Amino acid sequence: MFAGLFCIFAVRFEKTKTMLIKIYNDNPNPNQIRHVAEVLRNGGIIIIPTDTVYAFGCDIFNSAAVEFISRLKNKDLRKANLSFICHEMSQISEYAKLDDDSFKLMKKNLPGPYTFILNGSNRLPKLFKNKKTVGIRMPDNRITLQIVRELGNPMMTSSIFIDDETTEYITDPELIDEKYGNQVDLVVDGGMGGLLHSTVIDCTGDEPEDVRQGSHDLI
Repeated sequence: MFAGLFCIFAVRFEKTKTMLIKIYNDNPNPNQIRHVAEVLRNGGIIIIPTDTVYAFGCDIFNSAAVEFISRLKNKDLRKANLSFICHEMSQISEYAKLDDDSFKLMKKNLPGPYTFILNGSNRLPKLFKNKKTVGIRMPDNRITLQIVRELGNPMMTSSIFIDDETTEYITDPELIDEKYGNQVDLVVDGGMGGLLHSTVIDCTGDEPEDVRQGSHDLI
């Protein structure tokens, strides 16, 4: 298994050029959206805009791609908190358990710059089966939501690295491509990104708990 993952990792680092594709958030081009979704279906790793910081993305059902992003972030997949993006509430309810209060809270605040921690459902991929909870994102970004809609299932996501000395490399798509382009298959240029993470809300207890303050408070 490790030999196979090493090969995947080595092949990706041999990449000399990735694709930087400009998509306009106010009017995403359907052909470009389909192309990005196809890259994901084929096991590709992409970098996408959100309503907070730019993030790595892959198909949650592609184990090798999920493993690769975990390695990029220097995280142990067995211990890492995993998050994925859904494009609508009905898709969230397929992969996470929602009670009435959580549903109302999320319905009121999504799409938006929040990550909601929920108990996972039995629809989660095998790689997630040992996870009792998952993080759910529905960013207020048309590009990313349309990519997930076209993909047909959630997209695993993790923010790109934060380096205080090189903030331009996490906000400017061209510089993001310069820094990470040899490690991913595609970078989506959706305009300048932000610097603040999403606000994280834990909905697994009796009351919602704010566990990380991000760019916005709940409504």
